[in-house]
Amino acid sequence: MTTNPRHERIRGPARFETFLGFRYIWSRSGNGFVSFISIISMLGIAVGVAVLVVVLSVVNGFETELRSRILSMTSHAAISGYESGLAEWEEASAKALQNPSVLATAPFVEGEGMLVNGDLISGVGIRGVLPDEELMVSGIGDKMTAGRLTALRPGEFGIVLGAALADELDSKIGDRVILAINQGTITPAGIMPRLRRFSVVGIFEAGMYEYDRGIAFIHLDDALRLYRLGEEVSGLRLRIEDLFQAPAVVREVAGALGGNFYVTDWTRQHRNFFRSIALSKRMLFTVLLLVVAVAAFNIVSTLVMVVKDKQSDIAILRTLGASPRSIMAVFTLQGTLIGVLGILAGVALGVAIGVNTETLVHALEALLDTRFLAPDVYFISDLPSEIRLGDVMTVCVTAVILCVLSTIYPAWRAARTQPAEALRYE
Repeated sequence: MTTNPRHERIRGPARFETFLGFRYIWSRSGNGFVSFISIISMLGIAVGVAVLVVVLSVVNGFETELRSRILSMTSHAAISGYESGLAEWEEASAKALQNPSVLATAPFVEGEGMLVNGDLISGVGIRGVLPDEELMVSGIGDKMTAGRLTALRPGEFGIVLGAALADELDSKIGDRVILAINQGTITPAGIMPRLRRFSVVGIFEAGMYEYDRGIAFIHLDDALRLYRLGEEVSGLRLRIEDLFQAPAVVREVAGALGGNFYVTDWTRQHRNFFRSIALSKRMLFTVLLLVVAVAAFNIVSTLVMVVKDKQSDIAILRTLGASPRSIMAVFTLQGTLIGVLGILAGVALGVAIGVNTETLVHALEALLDTRFLAPDVYFISDLPSEIRLGDVMTVCVTAVILCVLSTIYPAWRAARTQPAEALRYE
């Protein structure tokens, strides 16, 4: 039984084109320069993809770490009086807890003051809290480096300082500092600032300079007496089951309480931070994608040289029955393979660096005896990294598309090769 050559040719093109596509990546004609160009194209794509993966991972890590540190010192949401403080906060707290999405509440008093220790003076934001309730809505308990938040007791006038603030005031556990607030007392000598001596009972370190340098905690009852608020607190802080639902949940709670309230949540309090991070991430992706595009377009020059080098081979294939579409598929596959190999190498390199970013940064800081992220300039002092599968897939898909687009022109040129012209001088 004979085999129809036409049927044989229909079944075999995929294997034929794949074989040639793989074979042409490495030059076999003695022209090693073509192979060298292929390797350079792979390396260029690998470096571009690796840089893009690492940068996006660092931005993701910065966002996650910043959110974690912010939420360790602030609640998911807060409700306060619109024109004045929040009266009858116990009743408001009970109603808020009736919402199934609210896990805990805590009253707070916010004010400003100035701490004095001898000749050392520093402005500070004062936060009056009930220690047990505060531990339920924030992660301050995990940030204590000395003492405990529960050491704040009513009437004892204890204070918990941030680590940077304690260093600024040269204070430690057991020391006494003077708190002056911006409310005066009228005396025969004129208006005198209101002063109170506090004992340092704890020190916390959130790892975020804004908090470590600018916030001090005192007991809620002491804050009410100091600021003469009676029984009226500044507001209620809420812990939400799903922190990303905080904007909707806090509005539900405010609606259930009735009246006019000012509501806020962690996304509103630090909106500029997260919007700037998102914008920076998009800009970095766009700019660094140009690096990948330049590397991908090197495939054009690689394939043009391969087509020039293989003109006689292309002409022979055409005379043996290969169609222009098959020739085009060969070189498209070759360029795509160069790009895919470079992308895979870049992803592997980028993930390896991304996973070990903090270790590498610490090693470089020790080697160069410098600090890349000064805590008083940046919000964090480390360089965290978080690799997200979605970002890696986006980088890979975009890079593959660029590589495929780069193969179209050279492959089209190869498909237009005329056998008679190519073999005239062979």
